[in-house]
Amino acid sequence: MLLIPRPSYLNFLKSWQDKQVIKVVSGVRRCGKSTLFTIFQNHLLNQGIPKENIIQINLETPDFLDFSTSTQLYEYLKPKLKVHGMKYVFIDEIQHIIHFEKIADALNTLNDVDLYLTGSNGYFMSGELGTLLTGRFVELKMLPLSFKEYVTGYKEIYKDQNLSNTQMYNNYLRFSSFPFTLQLNNNPIQVREYLEGIYTSIIYRDVEARLGNSDKSILDKIVQFLFDNIGNQLSIRKISNTLTSNGFKISSNTVTKYIDALLDSLMIYRTPRYDIHGRSLLASNEKYYLVDIGLRYLLLQSKKADRGHILENIVYLELLRRNYKVTVGSLPNGEIDFVAQKGDELEYYQVSESVIDPNTLKRELSPFEKINDHYPKYLLTLDEIGANDNFDGIQQKNVIDWLLE
Repeated sequence: MLLIPRPSYLNFLKSWQDKQVIKVVSGVRRCGKSTLFTIFQNHLLNQGIPKENIIQINLETPDFLDFSTSTQLYEYLKPKLKVHGMKYVFIDEIQHIIHFEKIADALNTLNDVDLYLTGSNGYFMSGELGTLLTGRFVELKMLPLSFKEYVTGYKEIYKDQNLSNTQMYNNYLRFSSFPFTLQLNNNPIQVREYLEGIYTSIIYRDVEARLGNSDKSILDKIVQFLFDNIGNQLSIRKISNTLTSNGFKISSNTVTKYIDALLDSLMIYRTPRYDIHGRSLLASNEKYYLVDIGLRYLLLQSKKADRGHILENIVYLELLRRNYKVTVGSLPNGEIDFVAQKGDELEYYQVSESVIDPNTLKRELSPFEKINDHYPKYLLTLDEIGANDNFDGIQQKNVIDWLLE
């Protein structure tokens, strides 16, 4: 099995190793959580940790399909915890255990257990685990491959191919950022079949399980609408009214319930607006972005893609990977695509496919002029011409180079 390096995620686990706090890795299905555990376990073995001290449980594999309670899980673990020294316990998809917070809390009280968990449902973080284990866990929010990780993996697998960064970027969009798709060598049929499996798994095992009784036709329409409107300001009322006008009468409350379930599946991200002058979050007209653009191609192949909004989506996910809190900047008669915050520091980003046209350049720079502070300001484009230009402190960068930094 090819193990694509995920250095930032691996460093997170290394930094928390042997500390008595639960390490939780959350992320959409098939983003590489289990593989990250394998990479980290190899690190432990290289440190000289005995193999018997590394305990791996994946609750979605055949050996553990019958496990549903904390008692069953503990009875399995009890004899394995008797070996000498620190025990490193890895439990994949912990949300399948009823009251999983109890076994997590109990194992964390043991001085010789270092506990690592994964989950594919955001609800388990905002629900029982997040509430009952406050202060006793740290969370690593994992995404599919970054473009830099994708390029690294591609060059490792296909040493005989010599693609430009632009060609690999286009493949990254079209053939998905989910790690396994790299091994399918851009075969459109196989990639489609694999993504269909991921999408079906998310919808049926995460979203519909969260909703209970749901109308699949309405769920499909909401998903398609969100996929088709990435980067657009949307309100719940607008979504409800649009679907109703298309023959699917649906209340705002129902739309909210369905979208909450989609957000919990970690397939979709909601980004609030931030009043830059007032330094406060706004409560309406958020934007939505997807965890992987390949899923958009899967569902909306016949629809022409808005390449500017797709580029926004890529930049948004990259800012999340770089541990920024990301919002959409709201200004009087204007907008900044992204306000990225880390601690007390801010960065501002405008994203445009091209600004070679002087009118487009003027339009993209204009919102920056309404900001009175001196935090860094970046204009990211696919242009190679002018990639390092500076406009009174506003740094233009080629987005592919930025993704590879």
